[in-house]
Amino acid sequence: MSKFPIDLDFSHVDLSSLETEEDVRLEAKKLLPAALVLLGEAVALQTWEELQKNFSGKSSQAEKRKFIQQTGKNYQRSASNREKQELEDHIVEQLRQLL
Repeated sequence: MSKFPIDLDFSHVDLSSLETEEDVRLEAKKLLPAALVLLGEAVALQTWEELQKNFSGKSSQAEKRKFIQQTGKNYQRSASNREKQELEDHIVEQLRQLL
């Protein structure tokens, strides 16, 4: 299982334009912001589910969706340089596998 529990969408990437390592890196940098949000949302979903196990009250789908979206955006803004680099490297590896 991947360290990153996200499923990136590469359908809009023109793989034929990725001819060099630099091309692959540049594409990964373009995909990084959305990937950070997806990763933050994946962590938020796990957190939400854990909180609900310990919470006897009722929460709405709207509250859940808002929590996940906000957490995803917050993660995108607050991820460390190391986390960003590791995720970018992961994207590069995925792109290489598609080539």
